[in-house]
Amino acid sequence: MLGEITALITAFLWSMTSIAFSEASRRVGSFYVNVTRMILAFTYLLITIIIIQAPFNLSLKQIILLIISGFIGLVFGDTFLFNAYRLIGARLSMLVMSSSPAFAALLAYLFLGESISVIGVLGILVTIIGISIVVLKREEKPTSNYKVDFNGIFYALLGSIGQAVGLIFAKLAFNEGEINGFVATFVRISSALILIIPISTLTNRYSHPIKTFKNNKKGLIFTIIGSFIGPYLGITFSLISISHTKVGIASTIMATVPIIMLPMVYFYYKEKLTWFSVLGAFLAVAGVALLFLY
Repeated sequence: MLGEITALITAFLWSMTSIAFSEASRRVGSFYVNVTRMILAFTYLLITIIIIQAPFNLSLKQIILLIISGFIGLVFGDTFLFNAYRLIGARLSMLVMSSSPAFAALLAYLFLGESISVIGVLGILVTIIGISIVVLKREEKPTSNYKVDFNGIFYALLGSIGQAVGLIFAKLAFNEGEINGFVATFVRISSALILIIPISTLTNRYSHPIKTFKNNKKGLIFTIIGSFIGPYLGITFSLISISHTKVGIASTIMATVPIIMLPMVYFYYKEKLTWFSVLGAFLAVAGVALLFLY
């Protein structure tokens, strides 16, 4: 039950951070937000580990598995997902990303030997259908900027696979022995920064971060808030989740972000909710309930 609860907390955290990062990206650009969020999360985690004196008793195999998880999930997966956002927008990208739980469940069955009962499979399918209905019926603003693009869909699919594979490698690390959630997240984010920082420097796309954020303080505030909620708390809770339940179950519950975002965008952006969106939300909640019962 702890794994399912922390997966649900993760979904709530990622829902909030998506709004924060959307607001920040609109002001300073997605690349500045993407790199800065990692640097800030790295700082938060380092301070936390020092304060709580979290045990860093990882084996070499666990470190390697978490590094691979960081490369695949946070660098490979997120890079393709951001490219998908650029080409086909958030709505279609999120629709394709809803396939991630299915990939995670399949990979967990093949490489971890995790099997899911008929009720568990039904819960995953009902949740994915509910998410798909919500995403399909939600308007893209502005709609004219995004069209169905094969490259964009392919990038979103790679992002979905990257997220699933990243969770599998993290689960393999946890299967080797007990790991503190903050320490595991610290290793994953550190490995991602090892690639992101040199690439950012060489491409000159992160050349004036201080000046950029100084000129837009709201962008900085949203980035700071989003980094704390998402890469710091969100990823940590997601790793705690997969360490206490099956990857397919955790991944499905964490994928309910579009459902949880419905009341948030209703109150924050004043978006109108359609009956189809409400129906999709109820289906997704029913699917998650089945997973909790399972």
